[in-house]
Amino acid sequence: MYHSSTQRKRWTFCNGQQLERCREEANRNFRSKAAATGKVEQNDVRLLKPHEELAICKHYEKRLLDFCSVFKPAMPRSVVGTASMYFKRFYLNNSVMEYHPRIIMLTCVFLACKVDEFNVSSAQFVGNLRESPAGQEKALEQILEYELLLIQQLNFHLIVHNPYRPFEGFLIDLKTRYPVLENPEVLRKTADDFLSRVALTDAYLLFSPSQIALAAILSSGSRAGINMESYLSESLKLKEDRTTLAKLLDGMKCMSNLIRKYELPKSEEVVALKQKLEKCHSLDLLLNTNSKKRKGYEDDEYVAKKPKVDENFLFVTLTGSCRECILAELCEELFLTGLLLILKVLSI
Repeated sequence: MYHSSTQRKRWTFCNGQQLERCREEANRNFRSKAAATGKVEQNDVRLLKPHEELAICKHYEKRLLDFCSVFKPAMPRSVVGTASMYFKRFYLNNSVMEYHPRIIMLTCVFLACKVDEFNVSSAQFVGNLRESPAGQEKALEQILEYELLLIQQLNFHLIVHNPYRPFEGFLIDLKTRYPVLENPEVLRKTADDFLSRVALTDAYLLFSPSQIALAAILSSGSRAGINMESYLSESLKLKEDRTTLAKLLDGMKCMSNLIRKYELPKSEEVVALKQKLEKCHSLDLLLNTNSKKRKGYEDDEYVAKKPKVDENFLFVTLTGSCRECILAELCEELFLTGLLLILKVLSI
């Protein structure tokens, strides 16, 4: 359940200022460590500023969503949402100057496929990249190198609660308990558009999945000219609970503002920032002694030397390892329900 989850306890923040402070701290930490090498000053103009890092992250998160949208076989929305959340969480505490966002992006999707049990082999996964066979093997090698790092940086909190299930629940509730609206399915298309747009913002780090789902329903109703006020007051019994109702409406307004203010960086800005990012990585500043590992796999100088591992063995082994991580989180989230439930999970 979301209310007892690590997502609510550790990864849901009070406001956007908290997120901004986290990103600024990650940038400062990298600058301090880079300065300690003696190769650059802490305020070196060659290093990216926090707002430049955020622009790079926005670009690669959009690429993550684009990659998932054309993935074969078709990827469930829950997997896409989980991958996007992993990416957002990772760069709250890490700098793109230390870990290249392209390979982190792919690692997030790869891990999300396992956690949400979307079973594709490693060969199928990299087969979706527009690369030569050698390029795909090179990509897989780096994805596997970064997978454990990603899990560690997520603090082993791998279970993500997306708004898609509560969204379907609200639609069922409208069909069964709100006869004022004859066909709630008319809300689906516009609500799906809302969910797609809000996923690009920081809303997933600020609001609960049910809040986001309800905001999508109400936004869709508003755009269709349907007054949903009686649904909130009568069906959801918020007529007397004005505090909760006001908080809910404020959250909706905040989400709408996030969508309205959200802007992807322009292509010329992305080109300039990518060049600056590559220069940062070419400085070979610190932390990962293997500079090739820090860069995205598109680095032309990177040559894969390890033999290709049998894909079926690889997928099964890593899936098993991933299940142990999920189980560790489950133990934390479900401890109050007793050890009996844990034993049942282990016996499956």
